[in-house]
Amino acid sequence: MAQREVEHTPDGRWIVVDGRRWRRQDPALPDDVAARLTSHLGRARAAVRAARREGTEERLRAARDRVGLAKRGLGERGTPWWEQSPAEREARWTEALARLDEQAPPEPA
Repeated sequence: MAQREVEHTPDGRWIVVDGRRWRRQDPALPDDVAARLTSHLGRARAAVRAARREGTEERLRAARDRVGLAKRGLGERGTPWWEQSPAEREARWTEALARLDEQAPPEPA
């Protein structure tokens, strides 16, 4: 699958995809943290798809909550990362990872 060229706004806070603006992932995220959060996001999105097909409303809500938590950890939702101090940013992603690891432990490598 070919990577699509991503346009950034001049201030670097947003990406533009197909003419629509989306909040950019926090650029201060360490690579390993970003990878773990992205993995959680992908698995949570897969859980949403599965819950839509065969799950209950409770499973769907839980999966959607995991998506939201991963996106907050990435800085894509919640208080904008550019409005947070470095300590607040680190606390945001650390808390998100801890909660996500508890809800859906990482898959073995």
